[in-house]
Amino acid sequence: MSQNILFEYLLHWGDNSLIMGQRDGEWCGHGPILEQDIALTNISLDLFGEARNIFSYAAKLRGDNQTEDSIAFLRDVLEYKNVLLVEQPNNDWGYTITKHFFYDNFHYFLCSELSKSNDKQIQAIALKSIKETAYHAKWSNEWVIRLGDGTDFSKQKIQEAINDLWEYTHELFIPSAIEQSAFEMGFGANLEDVKIQWERKINAILEEATLSKPETKNIQKGGKIGRHSEHLGFILAEMQYLQRAYPGAEW
Repeated sequence: MSQNILFEYLLHWGDNSLIMGQRDGEWCGHGPILEQDIALTNISLDLFGEARNIFSYAAKLRGDNQTEDSIAFLRDVLEYKNVLLVEQPNNDWGYTITKHFFYDNFHYFLCSELSKSNDKQIQAIALKSIKETAYHAKWSNEWVIRLGDGTDFSKQKIQEAINDLWEYTHELFIPSAIEQSAFEMGFGANLEDVKIQWERKINAILEEATLSKPETKNIQKGGKIGRHSEHLGFILAEMQYLQRAYPGAEW
């Protein structure tokens, strides 16, 4: 029972990084300037690397010839446990930065909590990832400040993105049954503690960027239990094509 909870918990964590990384990859060759094109591509690779470490551990737990690739590429859409935020379309640069701003700070504080996990493998992955997530959060925080405290147009665009995506942030901190059990067993994070740290950081950056914190009118959730937006199906259709068209293919 505990091993199954551990496996499912790893999917919660790994799927967020996998889908966020896939979305970031869409910017490759399309960034507003070369430096940021490369930065976002590197962030994507960091997220894929973390997902690979997580899924490799999950595959060992599950056995039955599972691999990191089969977990990433051969599940149905309903089996993915990522939050709805990470699967939302990139739209424009402001939306992409806002998604990262919300997610990167959550990701950093999550890894901070998981670095204290009683599961040594989770602890090791979190400690390895935290240096990268600290850079991701610094990068997106600086962009929010730059856009919010920039021109009237940049301020308008980033505020619109913050207003639109705010309703997706609450799901980050609403624990699923798996996440609650994982926390009680000592290997998962306390999302209430993560939320307190996240809110403090978000509020500070928004204030510095002279941006407004939206009011909570709706809460979008469901991803953690496999109820996703229509966007995830299109992401997986592209991401899984090669493995499904050519099963077992290797370079």
